[in-house]
Amino acid sequence: MSYWRPKEMISMKVLGLVMRGDALLAMEVPDDDGRLKGVRPPGGSIEFGESREQALHREFQEEFGCRISIDGPWKVVENIYDHHGAAGHEYLFIAPVTLLEAGLYHQDRFDIPGEGQASWFSRKDFTDGGIALFPEVLLPELSEG
Repeated sequence: MSYWRPKEMISMKVLGLVMRGDALLAMEVPDDDGRLKGVRPPGGSIEFGESREQALHREFQEEFGCRISIDGPWKVVENIYDHHGAAGHEYLFIAPVTLLEAGLYHQDRFDIPGEGQASWFSRKDFTDGGIALFPEVLLPELSEG
């Protein structure tokens, strides 16, 4: 069996911060044994020739089958991390997002083909509940919001 490990290269990704009250829409990140390691906001890699806006729209269409609006300024962060002993390095373009299909805000859990599960996590889930938020640099931003 093979396990995902970061490639030895810098990657460029987009993430969309979707809020429902104080809850963040986030994808589950499993460890090698399939247990919940943490969660991350929806998004993914920017493809060659694609703008960050195009990439974020595409990712939400692929993962949730919905259109979005990008509602605020972009934040850019460098994320150097360890995943099971393998170093990862990425630049993340992060923006607040609104789902344009309002009914999705009433859905508690999402099955994302090829990606796993997504659901809503409150700020307290990250601060008091012991759930890790990836990238970790987002936690202070959510705590202030």
